[in-house]
Amino acid sequence: MTIYHFVGIKGTGMSALAQILYDAGEQVQGSDVEKRFFTQANLETKNIPILPFSKDNIQEGITVIAGNAFGDDHVEIKAAKELGVPFYRYHDFLGDYLQQCTSVAVTGAHGKTSTTGLLSHVLSAVRPTSYLIGDGTGKGHENSQYFVFEACEYRRHFLAYKPDYAIMTNVDFDHPDYFTSIDDVLLAFQEMAAKVKKGIIACGDDEYLQQIQAKVPVVYYGFNEGNDFQAKNVTEDEKGTTFDVFVRNTYYDQFLIPTYGNHSVLNALSVIALCQYEQISAEEIKHLATFKGVKRRFTEKKVYDQIIIDDYAHHPREIEATIESARKKYHDKQIVAIFQPHTYTRTRTFLQEFADSLQEADVVYLCDIFGSAREDSGKLSIEDLQGKMEGAHLLAIDQTEVLKQYDNSVLIFMGAGDIQKFQEAYEKRITQ
Repeated sequence: MTIYHFVGIKGTGMSALAQILYDAGEQVQGSDVEKRFFTQANLETKNIPILPFSKDNIQEGITVIAGNAFGDDHVEIKAAKELGVPFYRYHDFLGDYLQQCTSVAVTGAHGKTSTTGLLSHVLSAVRPTSYLIGDGTGKGHENSQYFVFEACEYRRHFLAYKPDYAIMTNVDFDHPDYFTSIDDVLLAFQEMAAKVKKGIIACGDDEYLQQIQAKVPVVYYGFNEGNDFQAKNVTEDEKGTTFDVFVRNTYYDQFLIPTYGNHSVLNALSVIALCQYEQISAEEIKHLATFKGVKRRFTEKKVYDQIIIDDYAHHPREIEATIESARKKYHDKQIVAIFQPHTYTRTRTFLQEFADSLQEADVVYLCDIFGSAREDSGKLSIEDLQGKMEGAHLLAIDQTEVLKQYDNSVLIFMGAGDIQKFQEAYEKRITQ
């Protein structure tokens, strides 16, 4: 019996895949840097060993799965190739593994993680289901009927997969360090569509997804007329969002989700469409109402009289969606956005768009750009973003107590870097 060794096991996808293999009865271990990541809590709960990087970790009798962030010159990857043990990149291994049952790839520029979590929650309640969510959560099942997984478009990694179904939430220009234009992104999604075996569930409100060509049926969902699955009569209250669903202009049923914002309705509508296509009943689909969310996606807590929200939003459209959700849920409170841009490349590309989206908040604080070691800052700084906005403040890690002045407000910490350390520093200061 082989031991699966994960190079970079604290990565979100890697952590989730390690848990899936462990749940399926496999021997699993991994290696990573010493810095603590939120993904490792689940690994520790299952007593999956996490080792420091070392060529000595690579021995005969193991199968190596390497994270996409690590190059071929990494010490463990070099050792694996020299020793000749079975070696896979994350996306290649996952592409082989998902062939064991009915697979659903969830992809799109935005909303992948939330939609994957929501679909996993509903299917797990009614059918044996394994799932891999991009927040580091993975669950294996020895007799899975479904395998739900998040499929990332970055560097076209999702082309390693041949899923039975694909949910496509939207197409947008992101990852400007790799994609050259929106047309390049659309081409990648078109290439992905060609690999789907049974059907595609696509957002018909997205002008780019309207252009997708496929050999399998494409079912469209959205708010607009003409969609196969259409949401109407949307209302919000303290329980969440309620909406009616019409299937090809015929009333289907009413659903409740415990979240807010148009993007949340669209995410739920994609899940409803997939489940109905698979002949899962409306009553079973209503497990939507008990979804508790995924990590770092509008994760909220109350500290004294403030609502503190942690969110992964790192693209202008995601920032708009997060602020919209907060406005709809806490319509009587002031919204304070604390934002850390992720990578110089993305910040430079969307500088004005970031400024416009952030100004949907009442107050804005900006943290220094979280850059990648593989990119050149090009002299770009957080002051360049501040200069595009009126009234935006800069925030250093030792200045977070300034946020205490916003009584009875909503504080949203947003970013894909280490924005959590600003939130942690603030909470530590006000609870001492």
